[in-house]
Amino acid sequence: MTAVAIKKGQTRERAPGFKEMGTLRCDGCGEEFSILHDPSSVNATVAAKQAHWLEKVLADEHERERKHPDRIQLPD
Repeated sequence: MTAVAIKKGQTRERAPGFKEMGTLRCDGCGEEFSILHDPSSVNATVAAKQAHWLEKVLADEHERERKHPDRIQLPD
């Protein structure tokens, strides 16, 4: 696991030691997700691409009337 998005405000999911690369707010419901990278693979360009990917995933979940999970594995 090199990158993950974790929903802010929940207490169950954590990524200790990971570096926060940014926050993305879902346009549909306003929930916020922190984009976190393993310290050995921190990359701002990749984080920007992952944020764009995550935006589409969150929108798709709203179209399918699904709740967002607390943790979403991000593509490398």
